[in-house]
Amino acid sequence: MRTGSRPFAIIAALLGALAAPPAMADIAAVQHIVVIFQENRTPDNLFHGLQSQLPAADIANTGQTSTGQTVTLTPVPLANTFDMSHAHIAFTQMYNNGKMNGADLINCKPAAGTTCPSLPAFEYVNPSDVAPYFYLAVNYGFANRMFQSNQGPSLPAHQFIIGGTSQITATSLFFASENPNSNNDGTNGCDALATTTVSLVGPNGMKGTARPCFEHATLTDLIDNPPAGARPGITWRYYAPSEGSLWTGPDAVRHMCQPGGTPLACRGPDWTDGKIVLNPSQVLTDIAQNNLASVSWVNPTGQESDHALGNDGTGPAWVASIVNAIGNSAYWNNTVIIITWDDWGGWYDHVAPPIDANYGYYENGFRVPLIVVSPYTPAGYVSQTTHTFGSILKFIETAFSLPLIPPGTFVDARSDDLSDFFNFSRPARRFVQVPAPHGPDFFLHDNRPKVDPDSE
Repeated sequence: MRTGSRPFAIIAALLGALAAPPAMADIAAVQHIVVIFQENRTPDNLFHGLQSQLPAADIANTGQTSTGQTVTLTPVPLANTFDMSHAHIAFTQMYNNGKMNGADLINCKPAAGTTCPSLPAFEYVNPSDVAPYFYLAVNYGFANRMFQSNQGPSLPAHQFIIGGTSQITATSLFFASENPNSNNDGTNGCDALATTTVSLVGPNGMKGTARPCFEHATLTDLIDNPPAGARPGITWRYYAPSEGSLWTGPDAVRHMCQPGGTPLACRGPDWTDGKIVLNPSQVLTDIAQNNLASVSWVNPTGQESDHALGNDGTGPAWVASIVNAIGNSAYWNNTVIIITWDDWGGWYDHVAPPIDANYGYYENGFRVPLIVVSPYTPAGYVSQTTHTFGSILKFIETAFSLPLIPPGTFVDARSDDLSDFFNFSRPARRFVQVPAPHGPDFFLHDNRPKVDPDSE
């Protein structure tokens, strides 16, 4: 650098610091973080037309096939009648060495008595079906560059969501890359049948299999045993539809599940002291009874999940019911709600993921939507920063003065902390009810059996 350029560089750095949100200096305003994970969507699929209300949103109206065809995306109901593979092999097909033109190669599974469209991945959800999501994106924060951390389906995604990795141990170079081969029998983790295995991927294309029962630290361990300097009294709770659900991350962590009994079932304090709640709608009761944990992970039932060929269209209202419950409570001024989706579900998206320099054989995956709701998030904010599931973990760590998840080599160590979504120097915004066809009472009194996801 020329000597004469140094003052300009210093001035630019100072101006940049002044322009950055003063945000995180006052993050003590955040006392509760609620992380809502929906299922299997991309921004191009779920937020078609958002740019008409939010011009900075990066949503494509067309896509490219492996044969060079330009395809105009067409509408489909949220509760559609087919599902596409979102296995690791489907990722590699769609990614196609960075060309992002292989979505037409992904397998499609139709409902009984129906058929898949000719190009099923190139469809978008009717905006009227997801109006609450549009409302939240327009009135709070939306991310243009949120990527799932893993290149595959739900079980490894939910390992990243609580622990920052799907490595089978803290030091292994092998990641669990797929869902277990359990044929959706309700045992998908440490409580799985002895014959159940999960596929692994390692460097240079190495493959393997292992039991779907991993041993590494998670963020819950830091909350349970906070080091000196952490905010005191922090707690966590994890809501899921069932013990054996693919979405129940603690089920596949050995020191959290501690399987025992006949048939095998998860044991240990996390399952008996109220931290793991096998009833998603309980979060609405906990809000109403002033019993919200410091950190909550909220996974839906299959009906409310947005999962293709499995949901009944109530997912947007489900999410809105949680936001409205918090917004109309004393929690509003001290709570951040983070809404994202656990994988891309096989749907087309036009943005290539940022493949990690060291762990690119399984990090990172495709774009998924991300909405950040808080009284400190400017309305209509569109983030251009690259975020991953690790960003959510890093935000929690920052908010509660926690270190990285040991040994400090997981995805939270390679992620931002979502700070661009906040300005804590401004007064808390007044909450306005999110319009939705169903409110909290609908979900609290829904007596239908809780449905888990399918095997993908």
